[in-house]
Amino acid sequence: MTTPEAEQPAPPPQDGPQERPESERPESERPESAEAERPEARLERAVRAAEQALIEYEIAVETFRVEVENFSRLHHQKLGPVYARLEELDALIAEAKATRSQDPEDLRIAQELRARVLPMPDVSELFNEWIDSDGLSPEAAAMLNNQPVRAPERVRPSDEARKLYRDLVRQAHPDLAQDDKERVRRDEFIVRVNAAYARGDETLLRELADEWAAGPVPPELRPSESEELYARLEWLARRKELLSVVARELEEGPIGSMLRMAPDDPDRLLEQIAEQLLAQVGEREAELAGLTQ
Repeated sequence: MTTPEAEQPAPPPQDGPQERPESERPESERPESAEAERPEARLERAVRAAEQALIEYEIAVETFRVEVENFSRLHHQKLGPVYARLEELDALIAEAKATRSQDPEDLRIAQELRARVLPMPDVSELFNEWIDSDGLSPEAAAMLNNQPVRAPERVRPSDEARKLYRDLVRQAHPDLAQDDKERVRRDEFIVRVNAAYARGDETLLRELADEWAAGPVPPELRPSESEELYARLEWLARRKELLSVVARELEEGPIGSMLRMAPDDPDRLLEQIAEQLLAQVGEREAELAGLTQ
């Protein structure tokens, strides 16, 4: 037994290509919606893109700043004694030459080199190890709080630490805040993230990631007024200019210039410098031995 519906003949096939449902058409063939015609829509997308670009740029600048500061500290910690030995050898060699020749010029050079071995430090040198770009260095803060001092283990933190850091900054960056209260919360959190990354502390970075994930997540900021969006774009542009100045100062500084010599492995650069300095120590010791025999 058949139903009335089954007895109806099938509709005849249509000539030519059949029109696809709107959901299956490419966006270029779909009718424009009212949302796409909003004058603020394109501006909003530009703001979102500029925010993300600024965050990525700030991550790059901050990671390079950490490498510069870590390289500076490790350079002083590992190679400082070698530089001191070279200065001492230079003074001893000059003194040996002056003793032999008794030439007034040789005596003057010997006196100058001896004076360089233990110079009187000025105020900036006295506080150099206590202050960095964020104020008190981690070592100084630890000493003041009776905590063990932790020097950085490497110039460049591990790949896992870098990944955790980048993810945290992308989520908690202060520029994503909706209001002043939220910005303060994010600012304080990012300070802790930066400090953990500077030490290469993967465990602490994971704890911070868990803390942020458990905290309040504010709704995404989507301004509707064109004036606010334009003001936001102008602020992002000014922020980018300031970061560019910081990046240029880091890159053109003495440590930044050295890091550019070994962008893939800055820790190996330290080892190469140490090898060169130790070779110079050996040469000077041989020269001094020849003068004193």
